[in-house]
Amino acid sequence: MAIIIKKFEKTNVNEARLIWNEVIEEGVAFPQLDFLNESDALIFFEEQTYTGVAIEDSTNQVLGLYILHPNNVGRCGHIANASYAVSSKSRGLHIGEKLVSDCLEKAKENGFKLMQFNAVVDNNVHARHLYKRLGFQEVGKIPSGFLMKDGHYEDIHVMYKEL
Repeated sequence: MAIIIKKFEKTNVNEARLIWNEVIEEGVAFPQLDFLNESDALIFFEEQTYTGVAIEDSTNQVLGLYILHPNNVGRCGHIANASYAVSSKSRGLHIGEKLVSDCLEKAKENGFKLMQFNAVVDNNVHARHLYKRLGFQEVGKIPSGFLMKDGHYEDIHVMYKEL
């Protein structure tokens, strides 16, 4: 299976939206509570600095995606932030690593100097290990910073990487 990362196109909106909403539904990684409908999804994905999609080359199926945007404005506008989503059917294929690596390159191309993750959920061990393997450093931990779908709270980690 050949997986390529490419720029989001309008034709990807429904598959990307379904994957994004799947992560929201799981309630263990994204802070959002509201699902994206098709028209909102198109606006959301297109208004990002960059949206990348992981595509299975032979079928053109979207397996995952990321959004890249500033973490803040003005004097902190050089710091990027990103979110990643992989279809539950495609997990374990190292798509997350491909998405993060591509995102770091796109962040540099778009003039960002740092990448910061504000809320990496403590029990998202695979993501935390991936980020550390790619050179991210942990700045600190916020106790009970994330409300899980089942109602309990998990700590969140703030991480960053110089680009």
